[in-house]
Amino acid sequence: MEAKKAIRKEIFRRRKETDPASICKNSAKIWQKLFSLPAFQESDWIYLYIDCKNEVMTDGIIKEAFRLGKKVAAPKVVGEDMIFYQISQPEDLEPGYFGIREPKTSLPVADGEDGLMIMPGVAFDNQRHRVGYGGGFYDRYLSRHTSHFTAALAFEFQMMEEVPTEPTDLLPDVVITEKTIYR
Repeated sequence: MEAKKAIRKEIFRRRKETDPASICKNSAKIWQKLFSLPAFQESDWIYLYIDCKNEVMTDGIIKEAFRLGKKVAAPKVVGEDMIFYQISQPEDLEPGYFGIREPKTSLPVADGEDGLMIMPGVAFDNQRHRVGYGGGFYDRYLSRHTSHFTAALAFEFQMMEEVPTEPTDLLPDVVITEKTIYR
């Protein structure tokens, strides 16, 4: 647990020090790799996090999904759980848990068992092991919704030689950075 805390602290520092132009440029490179995946091209539903605090940006993914006629769902934290709601426009999001934009609860719940799940993370290794934010929200959600193809988005500076893992940690199917796709 202490090792994960140290990793989080280091990656948060790196993210904070990254200039906005680099965040935008590298996010766009990551999007292009994501858009080339059959899982993105063939999925009717795109489930994704809403970025904050210098994470890989997701607004461009949302725009492309809408342009292609895909359905988009974003998460809302409810207690110890996470519920995905279908969004159809940027105005469907409002400040929520820790100030992160979340969908309004008046929107339809997206509870499909298929689609592409785009997940965040703090750090990864090239075996796709993931250090999340420590809440376990994605691990719990994906343990109940097992048929999603999962893609984690990260900047190359979030990749480590090895990250500590727990038995409950779920590996994404791919980790996409601005430089490569880890499979």
